[in-house]
Amino acid sequence: MIGLAEARDAGEILTLQRAAYVSEAQLYGDPFLAPLVEPPEQVRALFDDPSAVVLKAVEGARVVGAVRARIQGETCLVGRLVVAPDRQGRGLGSALMKAVEAEVAGRASALLLFTGHLSEGNLRLYRRLGYAEFRRERVSDHLVLVHLRKPLG
Repeated sequence: MIGLAEARDAGEILTLQRAAYVSEAQLYGDPFLAPLVEPPEQVRALFDDPSAVVLKAVEGARVVGAVRARIQGETCLVGRLVVAPDRQGRGLGSALMKAVEAEVAGRASALLLFTGHLSEGNLRLYRRLGYAEFRRERVSDHLVLVHLRKPLG
């Protein structure tokens, strides 16, 4: 089941985020990727931000996926799509992305997101969902961010 996350979910979402990003850290050889070192208070602050949307996917009592978004003007910035490592490859990421698109429909005309250049699975997912690359940004010797965009209806 996918629905809006609440402030009480912040700790579990952060734990899930760290577990999900371990493979990315290994891929890029960087244990200090932003999602791995994000402070808990930054995640909790999302729930006080009226421009933020945080969705969670739940199986039983367990949060197994999450995604966050922030409306800025007519654009929605999507970030931190995470799925529990033991639940990856089962369509949960796609479902979360479709849910966030539905949640912001009518409030944003386009969605923007980014992922690392080596994250082929992420790039395949986003392209399959209709996102198109519009820019690349080198942020370090080992990381180039691929920025993607999808117009909404």
